[in-house]
Amino acid sequence: MGTRPVEISDRGGWWLAEGRPHPALRPFLGAYHGYWEPAVVPTRMRTLPTRTTVVIINLGPPLYLEVPDPGVGHREYGSFVAGMHDGHGMYRSPGGQRGIQLDITPLGAYSLLGVPMAHLTNAAVELPDLLGPDARRLVERLAGAPSWSARFDVLDGFLLRRLDAGPVPDPEVARAWRLLDGDPAVPVADLAADVGWSRKHLTNRFRDQAGLPPKVMGRVFRFRRAVDLLTGGAGYAEAAFACGYYDQAHLNREFRALSGCTPTELIGGQLDQQRETTLLEVPA
Repeated sequence: MGTRPVEISDRGGWWLAEGRPHPALRPFLGAYHGYWEPAVVPTRMRTLPTRTTVVIINLGPPLYLEVPDPGVGHREYGSFVAGMHDGHGMYRSPGGQRGIQLDITPLGAYSLLGVPMAHLTNAAVELPDLLGPDARRLVERLAGAPSWSARFDVLDGFLLRRLDAGPVPDPEVARAWRLLDGDPAVPVADLAADVGWSRKHLTNRFRDQAGLPPKVMGRVFRFRRAVDLLTGGAGYAEAAFACGYYDQAHLNREFRALSGCTPTELIGGQLDQQRETTLLEVPA
């Protein structure tokens, strides 16, 4: 039936059920987020580059998702995986959403999903297309579970089995990831020298296992750090300096490149939409 503690909170039009995964999963996945939207209100939202691979297990109506890959375009998705991306997209919902979101580190997703993360870069893939019949059975079990605690127990079992069977990232890639996380502006040549690989070999292996090349991943890290600082009340010049941008003009260019809008437009939209969780970040 599920006995773990689950925190339920009202996010102003959304309800969120949050629980901790099994300790063996926590290095890759900080929390399970169940969500449901009581009102049926159609929504169109902007998605942004993130630090994580996003898995949506959809227990409600499908989403209409636009991803940065121009070859994919706009299509309907049920349960899906959104890989690492370096541009913005859009999604539309008919309202009445219900499901579970997993925000997994890219190297954790490499192990749990069992595929090269480069295959998911700037793309979204239906979960059954990626994991086969096991994914369909998982969605059915989650839909039929009697509580959020029970659903999170089901997820624990499913993910722990995949973790045991999945590939392990190269220690050199994991080391480069940690260095980038500490300093997103560190040059790729310095990362390569630290791990003892050539720059080309590190770039290829890092892209394969993390989804983006290290230089691009650093851009995403820096962007997300700037978003957090600005949302927390920092000034533009302060955020630019703290995140290693040359100046505020550099910050503005990076925001336009990665989010499709200015910092003022982006942060203003976020502050106006604090209730939005799951994939909902900024109104388009």
